[in-house]
Amino acid sequence: MQTTGKVKDLQSEIVDTMKEWQKMEDASLASTGRIIEKTTNPIIRLAMEIIQRDSQMHHNVEKWVAESVQDATISLTPEELASVWTMIEHHVELERKMIDAVEKLLPSLQGKRMVVQEYLLNYLLEDETKHANLLKRLEGIKRGMLP
Repeated sequence: MQTTGKVKDLQSEIVDTMKEWQKMEDASLASTGRIIEKTTNPIIRLAMEIIQRDSQMHHNVEKWVAESVQDATISLTPEELASVWTMIEHHVELERKMIDAVEKLLPSLQGKRMVVQEYLLNYLLEDETKHANLLKRLEGIKRGMLP
């Protein structure tokens, strides 16, 4: 019985945290919107637009996490994962190629006073690395499912 109370407390904490986080994402959207309205600089605008899109996706993920705890257990069967795994592996390779391309290009920019290009290429490298890691963790789920 004690375990059930702890689980319910944890579920409640997760939901509360996700709702608070969604409020912060809303504030981030408003903040980036104000910055976009104030500037015409394309670099600043691009950075704010990137953050806005990420905040929108984060808001969706936070909602999903809260709903998954409140409403129903979400499942992923080995069959569902197997049905798309070859395509996921292909996508992992695409991500790797994009990472390799940026890693090859970045060193050539050092010391060339191309700070904006370097800034944006570093962003791309970080984002593609994030995608690759997301898919690697999905592979971890796959390994945990299959004997």
